[in-house]
Amino acid sequence: MRAKIDNILEKLVLLILTIMLLSVVWQVFSRFILGAPSTITDEISSFSLIWIGLLGAAYATGKHLHLAIDLIPEHVVAKKQSFFDGIVYLSTFFFAFIVMVIGGIRLCQLSFQFGQTSATLEIPLGIVYLVVPISGILICYYTIDTLINKRKLNKA
Repeated sequence: MRAKIDNILEKLVLLILTIMLLSVVWQVFSRFILGAPSTITDEISSFSLIWIGLLGAAYATGKHLHLAIDLIPEHVVAKKQSFFDGIVYLSTFFFAFIVMVIGGIRLCQLSFQFGQTSATLEIPLGIVYLVVPISGILICYYTIDTLINKRKLNKA
């Protein structure tokens, strides 16, 4: 299951990156070569960057590439590695669930409720914001899956 999600996420991030690249190239071409800048490329590239950043964060969590700051000396952590790993994964889970899933769903609801649309593309901003709870769900899945699989490996 995890490998399938990784594969889908890789392809989705690559697709969005390609869309963003084409958008920026078209913007530069239309502005400097054609002399008539495109009006939609700014929003496309901005929204693409949002989606890449959040889906990329979920992907990095699944690949254990997320940023870590060592606050506790390594010799202390080494003695109780599984305990500290559990704290890190549970903290990540609760942050993603409360802020990204619950907060993201609320953000989408409000955006749709108030009918917010983007200025140029005129698409509902709730669709753009939908990446927040999606990424949050993926991060929650990855952290719980990692926590469960580490426990299984430690017991074996």
